[in-house]
Amino acid sequence: MTDTDTICAIATPPGRSGVGIVRISGPACQNLSRQILGFVPEPRKAYFTEFHGPDSAVIDRGIAIFFEAPNSFTGEDILELQGHGGIFILNSILKAVLDMGCRMARPGEFSERSFINNKMDLAQVEAIADLINANTEQAAKSAFRTLEGAFSDRINELVTAITELRVYLEAAIDFTDEDIDFISEGNTSQKLRKIIDQTEAVFSQARVGAILQEGIKVAIAGRPNAGKSSLLNSLSGRETAIVTDIPGTTRDTLKELIDVDGIPVHIIDTAGLRQSTDIVEQEGVRRARQVIENADLVLLVADSQLLLEKSGALDHHFAETQLPDQVLKAGRLLVVYNKIDLLKSDQQQSLPHNN
Repeated sequence: MTDTDTICAIATPPGRSGVGIVRISGPACQNLSRQILGFVPEPRKAYFTEFHGPDSAVIDRGIAIFFEAPNSFTGEDILELQGHGGIFILNSILKAVLDMGCRMARPGEFSERSFINNKMDLAQVEAIADLINANTEQAAKSAFRTLEGAFSDRINELVTAITELRVYLEAAIDFTDEDIDFISEGNTSQKLRKIIDQTEAVFSQARVGAILQEGIKVAIAGRPNAGKSSLLNSLSGRETAIVTDIPGTTRDTLKELIDVDGIPVHIIDTAGLRQSTDIVEQEGVRRARQVIENADLVLLVADSQLLLEKSGALDHHFAETQLPDQVLKAGRLLVVYNKIDLLKSDQQQSLPHNN
């Protein structure tokens, strides 16, 4: 197995569809085209034609497009066969191509060859996967900007600035005896400050990109029957969790993904936090605490009516739920008052507020 092998793979998702694509890349593309199509298509032109197997039998009829190196995705000759998207048809085309001497591509090998042949840098290669996996409009836009080279340009600017500063400093060190002012102290400090600012901006952009792709984890926590499942259903817009008056209905974590202004938000409903002798409920509480510790934000659901009955009830509520210290200290906690619509206006105002 070498980088000069001609590789092939089905480029469309598994399953039945109207159209399916088999992609071939490598030095043998033109020879394979003669065997499969009977001719080599003119580059970047679509041809409606028959696809033949090694025995010259017609497998399918569809669109063939040839991309000549280096003007292709991988930088190599590429032949795309766009046929009917049935499982049997696509596998038959793929088998014919393999029988003619192709090798099955490894996962990501087309993108790998694009990187090796300097068609894309590493950030752009990773952006392809991000674009495919994007769940929101903002995530897709962010990935596409990276694919277009926006993030790479910022990295290259930073590398250039660091290299230039290093050259100046090395020259100043190497020629200390010369009466040449390569770089003044103020100028050095200014350049270094600019590099630090650029670096922080790159890290900030990377963090935003990670949030857009991976999303934010929000855990819904609280005592049993506090209204956690109702909150999950309300936020997700559908009846994901079972809601009853019986405490402890939720035993395991329930997850929903919602789009909030283009940011993927993973909402996780957890089991009610309390001491229990029930083994199943104990496991549910253990999993709940694990989710809470790893969440970016914790929504602590509290019964507003119970909190009004006695002073210090909210502190007592915190003590009963035994939330991890890192959640409280990191400012990752937001108290959500349930049943607040049952209170009068002055009672609502008297509830403790999040700090």
